Amino acid sequence: MNNAFIEFLESKTESEWLAALGALLPSVHEVDRNAVQIWFRFYPLSLQRYLVNADHVDETKAGIAMQGDFGLEEKIDTSHRFLYGHRYWPTVKAMVETVAADGGSGKDLAGTIKDLAAKAAADVKADASLLIGITTVALMTLVQVGRERFTAAPGRVEKPKGVLAGRPGAIVKARAQDESQGLFGFLKTIDRKFSIVYDENAPNGKFPVMNDQEIASASANDRSQNWQAKDGRCWEGPVPVECTSASCGTCWVGVLAGQEKLTDVSRRERRAMKVFGYQQPDEEKPFLRLACQARALGNVTIVIPPWNAVFGKKVYGNVEELELEPATTSAKRLRETIAEVTNTETAS
Repeated sequence: MNNAFIEFLESKTESEWLAALGALLPSVHEVDRNAVQIWFRFYPLSLQRYLVNADHVDETKAGIAMQGDFGLEEKIDTSHRFLYGHRYWPTVKAMVETVAADGGSGKDLAGTIKDLAAKAAADVKADASLLIGITTVALMTLVQVGRERFTAAPGRVEKPKGVLAGRPGAIVKARAQDESQGLFGFLKTIDRKFSIVYDENAPNGKFPVMNDQEIASASANDRSQNWQAKDGRCWEGPVPVECTSASCGTCWVGVLAGQEKLTDVSRRERRAMKVFGYQQPDEEKPFLRLACQARALGNVTIVIPPWNAVFGKKVYGNVEELELEPATTSAKRLRETIAEVTNTETAS
């Protein structure tokens, strides 16, 4: 049985959660400012509720061309590994469990998050700016999986590795640096090489990219391991790709850092992102991109979502009729699904 506090959280729409997060962003440390916004797009409340309310979940997922592993049920302790605040998860999770059990009423959402983050920060003796993001994630996870599952999760985390093992300021600085071009690199006008970091927890979690090359094509050149064995969506490289023309939505990524080093969003990409439902911010260089369209002009740090779908029309109802033409035969099924979901009535 839910109590007043959980009912308060569950009464909020995705828009209200994002508004609260937006109000808190100035108080979030730069190391997690993009990360927490990306997390909320990787686990959108509206899509989760759409699937929960479906009579036939598998058919509904097929109807929006969903691929991969969507949902938080099996990722309660791991979905946020790309946040610096992930290291504070055991403390934050325990605090949320206590508050949820006490059942006190919440005030405004942003204020509730800020107060809880301050309490957790005091417990771990860290700056509150480092815990606002992970506290917001914890509360949304509670909403989506329910109190019983949330409490049952062990609440353990692995020790941060790689870049994320550093201090917050050092991580921000490392993300901002570009690959060295050698002693006379400043003379190069072509053949400049940079790096796309896709997993900051892994020592070798990156692949090279040529100046002005699309992230997806650079990813496809990485033959270092059997990527499809790790993720069935990955034909080549760590970034899933079905087409190369902004038509399938498979290659969407979150940009943790370096978004200013990516080319501007084209009209086609922005339109496609709306169709897919990924809620890309209305900025020239947003933190959500299609890897087949974003060209790198320097080092960029990304995070790859574990799923993809085409749900803008059915979940948000903000897409008019649209035809997208994939460039590859392998994307034919997605083209047919996109045509179907963008020409049907918005789900009630």
